[in-house]
Amino acid sequence: MERHITKPGRVLDAKGRITPGWSERAVLTYRRDAIRAPFYRIKEWDYYQVSDGEKCLQFTFGHASYAGQAGVMLFDFKKGEKIADISRIIPLPFASLNLPENAEADSDVCYDRGGVHLRFNTKGDTRLLSFSAQGFEACVTLERKNPYSTVVNIPFDSSPTAFYYNQKINCMEARGRVLANGKSYLFSDGAYGLLDWGRGVWPFHNEWYWSNGTGLVDGELFGFNLGCGFGNTSEGTENMLFWRGGYDKLGAVRIECDKSDYMRPWRIFDEEGRLELTMTPSYDRTTRMKVLFVDNCCHQVFGTFEGRAVLADGTELRIRDVEAFAEHAVNNW
Repeated sequence: MERHITKPGRVLDAKGRITPGWSERAVLTYRRDAIRAPFYRIKEWDYYQVSDGEKCLQFTFGHASYAGQAGVMLFDFKKGEKIADISRIIPLPFASLNLPENAEADSDVCYDRGGVHLRFNTKGDTRLLSFSAQGFEACVTLERKNPYSTVVNIPFDSSPTAFYYNQKINCMEARGRVLANGKSYLFSDGAYGLLDWGRGVWPFHNEWYWSNGTGLVDGELFGFNLGCGFGNTSEGTENMLFWRGGYDKLGAVRIECDKSDYMRPWRIFDEEGRLELTMTPSYDRTTRMKVLFVDNCCHQVFGTFEGRAVLADGTELRIRDVEAFAEHAVNNW
């Protein structure tokens, strides 16, 4: 029952109503001025993650209208060690961050205030990410190796003006260097990048499960994006596999974990018998924020993935020793 969007159109029509569905490219046009919800409910962000199987570098730039953030985090998930965590809160940013309205078009996103410098520069299939602050400097280049991605435009049943337009780009090879507190960290062979690009209007309470990863399977670049629990996905799920420069769409998936102990194995599977993965955790990167009416908690758990995936043509892939993550988030914001 999912709707595959193949023709160009708008994320929201002239009355602010959503066009639900999924696509493998950014075929819909997002316009912030088409949103009919109150400005203080709008959320927009660009989030990049770079990982090499041992350490992870994360860049965040975005806002929930009443509060924004320009931040970076570096940690070693094999050792369970946080190396750097720098975040600049931007009060009442509204539309001032000038975030792009297309995740694939050339763009140049910059922030330079109070000693914090951030830049996301996109030209074709190349993305240059940089961040600097006192005692910290990072510069990473991402090269996209698969032209396909996961794009969803989904509604929320709780409100006619709520929607989520999201694109996730896997399979980007990463190279770069980070200097943190006088020590150098390199990302080179075996390092991969991810873009999570989100725009929308959400209800106050939301909960989701999400898992994403890129690695090698039989010497070929393999990626996956899997999620559940968030919004009305009857016409479009974000579940997709990436293999040999192509993609395979999956239907609904389930992500199961022990919420009393996130370090126990996780199970991820679909309803059609095409996917069966087990993640053995190594690190739980937990983030919590409780300020006034904001109450957020996310367990982003890194680990080793093992299992199988069956492509639409019947090809069975055996996944072994792929380092990736799965997360469970509960947010009130």
